[in-house]
Amino acid sequence: MSVHGGGHGALEYYPCRYGNSRVLFRGPCKQLDGDYVAFLGATETYGRFVEEPFPQLVESQLHVPCVNFGVVNAGVDLYLNDPAVMDLVIQAKAKVVQVMGAQSMSNRYYSVHPRRNDRFLKASEQLEELFPEVDFTEFHFVRHMLGRLAEVSQDRFAQVVDELRLAWVARMKNMLTQIRGQVILLWFSDHPIPEDDTPDMRQDPLFVTRDMVDTLRPRVSQVVELISSEAARMEGTAGMVFSDFESCVAVELQGPRAHAEAARDLVDVLRPMVGGTPVLD
Repeated sequence: MSVHGGGHGALEYYPCRYGNSRVLFRGPCKQLDGDYVAFLGATETYGRFVEEPFPQLVESQLHVPCVNFGVVNAGVDLYLNDPAVMDLVIQAKAKVVQVMGAQSMSNRYYSVHPRRNDRFLKASEQLEELFPEVDFTEFHFVRHMLGRLAEVSQDRFAQVVDELRLAWVARMKNMLTQIRGQVILLWFSDHPIPEDDTPDMRQDPLFVTRDMVDTLRPRVSQVVELISSEAARMEGTAGMVFSDFESCVAVELQGPRAHAEAARDLVDVLRPMVGGTPVLD
């Protein structure tokens, strides 16, 4: 294990479960008997390789418990298929829902693992008929499979992306209707929400456009678009904790400075919703 950013040893995520959920979340485990803020999302919310991800930083500034329900590579399905977690999210004083990629959920063309949403399970008959020249048994990960489809035929790949976008909007509407209350929809990335609907496999969250986000505005209290600063992007992996084997993954993720920027902006939005003690400079 070689560690970057001045740490010592592997990063401890204190994995824990809540209620009857089978999903392991980032700890330490929180007591959920009073007011709390629930954070839902993918790798950025989880804070992979980051010692203090933005939910933890928000908690330290608001002095209200913040529960990190983020999961690496999560999609909307992870939450919709987990009633134990959904019940806890519904009870939260406020909810922060990170915009997750449209590829990480089961749909008319393929199915994903219910808890590890980046894992490709099976192509449907429709997808096999759409791409008869592709052997889907060779794929284990969704992104690898989609990249191959894009190489084979951009036109047919566009049909798959259209389906993913429709499914994503429908699932997000379903989830937001269920969790109700004070909800912040969070875009946390190194680039703005795309205006163009041309699919770009290099940009996360995959396939989500501004029109798709705007469609959800009536169902949330606020949309917060957090784009990491140039200074944060220039820091690269500084302050992150990862092995040499994980370096190619770490370089694609947000670092501590970006998380600090996200926390600062979220605190401003959350404080009127949940109260909390102002932190004096």
